[in-house]
Amino acid sequence: MKLKNLRKKIDNLDRNIIKLLNERASIAKDIGAVKTNTGSGVYMPDREAKIYRNILKENKGPLSDKALSAIYREVMSGSLALEKDLNIAFWGPEASFTHMASIKKFGSQIKYSSCDSITDVFREVEVSRSDYGVAPVENSTEGAVNHTLDMFINSDLKICSEIMLEISHNLIGKGAIGSVKRVYSNPNVFGQCRGWLDSHLHGAELIEVSTTSRASEIASKDKGSCAIANILAAKKYKLKILARNIEDSANNITRFLVIGKNIPMPTGRDKTSIVFSCKDRVGVLHDMLIPFKKDKVNLTKIESRPSKKKVWEYYFFVDMAGHCQDDNVKKALRGLEKHCVYFKLLGSYPLAG
Repeated sequence: MKLKNLRKKIDNLDRNIIKLLNERASIAKDIGAVKTNTGSGVYMPDREAKIYRNILKENKGPLSDKALSAIYREVMSGSLALEKDLNIAFWGPEASFTHMASIKKFGSQIKYSSCDSITDVFREVEVSRSDYGVAPVENSTEGAVNHTLDMFINSDLKICSEIMLEISHNLIGKGAIGSVKRVYSNPNVFGQCRGWLDSHLHGAELIEVSTTSRASEIASKDKGSCAIANILAAKKYKLKILARNIEDSANNITRFLVIGKNIPMPTGRDKTSIVFSCKDRVGVLHDMLIPFKKDKVNLTKIESRPSKKKVWEYYFFVDMAGHCQDDNVKKALRGLEKHCVYFKLLGSYPLAG
């Protein structure tokens, strides 16, 4: 078939796709009006998870699942923008990894507000200046982001979704790699690139700053320095990529939490997060975990944090498979709670990916 005829077919399909997309958007707008009248939230992670599951189930190729998911991310982002003027607070300046994670979750059609601290992210959502917030909670190489965990102790906000972002670190700057005397980046990022830095920039001074975006901004003004940051930051600050993928681990993933005021409905593939503390005695943590074994609830993570109120008193942050409305999870949580001096349900939300 001639190229002209093939292109004509593409043009006809594009017209149909545009028509269908706008029909879909009109229905989404009507849904937004219903949500407003009933007082329910516009962003519904459980519904989002179901849509992704449905489209991937229907996908017969040649488009990959990843490509189709990216397309639908923008389709749903446009629909959300029609339903409500959503605002998402995120930690750090533009072009930071948290900004990238926010865009991955909510798309390009939503308004975003950068925050100087994780505390500010929580505050923005608590006072309703932002609808949702995004903050990092753990990295596969460096472990937990303790500030995020600590914020949940005194905040009533809930985890309503999670984002898994593959982290790729790049050395970026204005000069050549041989002239680099100073390297700027976030402390966690330095930790993720220790091996590469020891091998390639052993004599360079490593200077810690709050975010990779701030590091890039500094590097853009000094030829003798460079930053470790993402490609989005390199584009924003017009820096050259001196070395790509310099992280020590090929499987470098950061988990981010979406925080809001409501817990989503069950989807069948969910995760529940809690925090609790108990009296200090021999074997207490073992005893506290018995209800989960008894009710066959799979614990996927346990993290401890000092309470900062009393010496040797700890909070335990636990993630588990299932939703708080699932019978076995509900039963296990009841069994745990009656032995706790402090207990809080942080949220139940769809599994990422």
